Amino acid sequence: MSGGRVVTLTANPSLDRTLVLPGPLARGGVVRLGTSSTEPGGKGVNVARVLAAAGADVTAVVPAEDADPLVTALRVLRLPLVTVGTGAPVRTNYTLTEPDGTTTKLNEPGTALDAGTRAALTTALAAAAEGAAWVVLSGSLPPGTPTDWYADLVRAVRGTGARVAVDTSEAPLLALLAAGADAAPDLVKPNAEELAQVAGTTEAALLADPAALSAAVRALHDGGIAEVLLTLGADGATLSTAGGEVWSARPPRITVRSTVGAGDSSLAGHVLADLAGAPAAERLRRAVATGAAAAALPGSALPTPDQVDLAGVSVQPGLPGSVPPAAPAAPPAQQPVPAAGRDVP
Repeated sequence: MSGGRVVTLTANPSLDRTLVLPGPLARGGVVRLGTSSTEPGGKGVNVARVLAAAGADVTAVVPAEDADPLVTALRVLRLPLVTVGTGAPVRTNYTLTEPDGTTTKLNEPGTALDAGTRAALTTALAAAAEGAAWVVLSGSLPPGTPTDWYADLVRAVRGTGARVAVDTSEAPLLALLAAGADAAPDLVKPNAEELAQVAGTTEAALLADPAALSAAVRALHDGGIAEVLLTLGADGATLSTAGGEVWSARPPRITVRSTVGAGDSSLAGHVLADLAGAPAAERLRRAVATGAAAAALPGSALPTPDQVDLAGVSVQPGLPGSVPPAAPAAPPAQQPVPAAGRDVP
């Protein structure tokens, strides 16, 4: 793997507990679970794990005690870590998966980070970012964290030479975009619902109007963001650059087993392709293929390069409306994958 080092920050990491249901979830009933599993997670951790599996040089920065089960699990995976103690255990998130791929997430809020811990994390991140190619800031913020903290982090690493990608939602995303050009990351990865929120409209209205979709993406570029990786669920994704390139891609058709980590895998795929010097269309192809590979895996499992079907992704110039219809319908056991997912941080 060429292209340099990547540093990820997961402000609100988690242990991801996957519970496999034998059938559709019946509220109020007794459910006899199938095989369950626990994985170290959080969106930035997921990105780091996909990168590491592909041979990239990556370091994960996490707020967690050295003895926390999350840290222990990541050390077993031999993922390079920088930890900042919080004095509290990492949260546990629960994923309920049904046989048809329906996923229900139950996420704990996480541990509040006081001002001293946030300052220590900022310092640790900036130190790790020196000489890196990319810094990836991913996920929700812990309770009580100022919503504009991601803007502060972007500013803190700006002088390291690393490019910055941010994948967050709701108030932290709005605060980041409102913080000014000096806090603009190099890449953001909204989904359609998040972009609609930023644009002050609904997801349905945004996707039904190519001009509105184009204007919403262009507004992000006008704010100083170089690349927008817009994920569109079963319709794939779009990559737009400030230089005027726009590409859309449809995912391969797969059997969806869980969408947890699909969006994180998509972002990791983009970064991997960028590290290899790929042009925009191929960065998008790898993003969509890697997200689809994640959705084909059970629980919180993340893909390895041999599971990524690059050839199954169709890429075309322009917005999604210009992409030809998807391939003929797959057998009933298969579904179009939510390529980059709406995995909740």
